[in-house]
Amino acid sequence: MPDIATATATATRYLYLARHGEATQDGPDGGGLTPAGRRQAALLGRRLAGRPLTAVHHGPLPRAAETARLVGEQLDGVAVSVCEEAGDYLPYVPSAGELPAESAEFMLRFLAGASAEERSRGPELARRAVDRFTGPAPGPEERHELVVTHAFLIGWLVRHTLDAPAWRWLGLNAANAALTVLRFAPGRPSAVLVLNDQTHLPEELRWTGFPPELRL
Repeated sequence: MPDIATATATATRYLYLARHGEATQDGPDGGGLTPAGRRQAALLGRRLAGRPLTAVHHGPLPRAAETARLVGEQLDGVAVSVCEEAGDYLPYVPSAGELPAESAEFMLRFLAGASAEERSRGPELARRAVDRFTGPAPGPEERHELVVTHAFLIGWLVRHTLDAPAWRWLGLNAANAALTVLRFAPGRPSAVLVLNDQTHLPEELRWTGFPPELRL
């Protein structure tokens, strides 16, 4: 029987987040990846091939599933699995009173099309994502996991890591196949180590998923 210290030990968790590669717009949920998106996914996999990843999680939509499969092909023996928490959903819908006065109208207009189901289901999935993917890892071994997901969840988990107000996921965007890395270490503040990094992509594949005026 393990002693109490062993049973309650936690270790540092490194959470790697990547938005899916560039995708087509076919169908109500979008389609699979474009040729550029497939190249982005393969290059992301090569970038991560030297990291000690133990799992790749991805959302259920085709663009996330295809990205995860192509990333997984570059990794050695790492399990790739689908999970609902890594899907595309609204993690939180703020009230007008929570938002800065100068930008409240813009943000509320952006969220106005969300259905009642999206407004109730999204926050529950977001809570489950935080429970599943964040915080120090149970046990004595460091954990390195990749979540291939969508821009909204990346913004939500970055916000959570920085303990920012709940509405602050808005305004945090992610480029296709860009890499964000979060660290959750016992006894230390959670940290954003890397945000929207695209150094594994050639210039012509960077900043897709951003409006042209915001591409750097």
